[in-house]
Amino acid sequence: MTSPFVRRRRLGIELRTIREERGLTADQLAKLIHYSRMQVSRLENGLVRPDVAELIKILKILGLPDEERARLVDIACDGAERGWWDRYGNAMGARQRLYANIEYGAATIREYNQTAMPGIFQTREFTESLIELTEAEDALDFHPQKMIDARLERRHAMLRPDGPAYEVVLDEIVIRRLPVPPEIMAAQLRQIDAMLEEHPSLSVRVLPVGTRLTGTLLPRATFTLYTFPDPADPPMAVVDTINTDNVHIEPREVQRYARRYEHLSRAALPPGDSRIFLTEAADRAIEETGRP
Repeated sequence: MTSPFVRRRRLGIELRTIREERGLTADQLAKLIHYSRMQVSRLENGLVRPDVAELIKILKILGLPDEERARLVDIACDGAERGWWDRYGNAMGARQRLYANIEYGAATIREYNQTAMPGIFQTREFTESLIELTEAEDALDFHPQKMIDARLERRHAMLRPDGPAYEVVLDEIVIRRLPVPPEIMAAQLRQIDAMLEEHPSLSVRVLPVGTRLTGTLLPRATFTLYTFPDPADPPMAVVDTINTDNVHIEPREVQRYARRYEHLSRAALPPGDSRIFLTEAADRAIEETGRP
């Protein structure tokens, strides 16, 4: 199954291109198909699940040949599909739902994380600690147990035999500054090491606090890069901010984040050294508890 979100974005790009080739504004197209301009905008930006019957009417009005119409209808059918995440609705958290959708159909995922432990690696106890911190700061916009269940299902989906290759550059700040109990942090770090041992598709590079970057600006936020098996599906960069996740598909923007990721990856420790780093950090966390 391809990612419905990705296919919706691809459909939107193609519809906008066709509209512009015919010299139509969004307002003019809206009048022709008896939509509001907002409806056209949401369709072209991939923000709604396409109605295939309505799309066929739009494509006829735009005068597309049968073969081209059939191709776009196939893309729309993919975009209208529902995935396992739809069973949870927003109870799993709207942001986690977006990531689950995009990553399900990905070929490669490359992530720089400066604020959180990547969800695929999280132990249940670690996630519960984060939920407590979130709840102390603000009202939850997800159901805690369903969010945890969905996160475990995300892990299962990512680690399936035909799942994506997943690489993370993890900033040491995450290990040092997240206020979770040390024994939980130690167990979390050891779980990462165990998963790396078991799953060759996973890779972690730790970026030590003392490392100086060269040739690039400091990243302002966590971000994730995606590529997809179908080369016609646009690569994406998703940038994590406090309130939302910004999805970029413009080639120039995606390439900008890809170049920054390459600088971060080169500056980070190699995978083998990163595993040693994580193990030693787990030992130090246990030492903080005063236990053997």
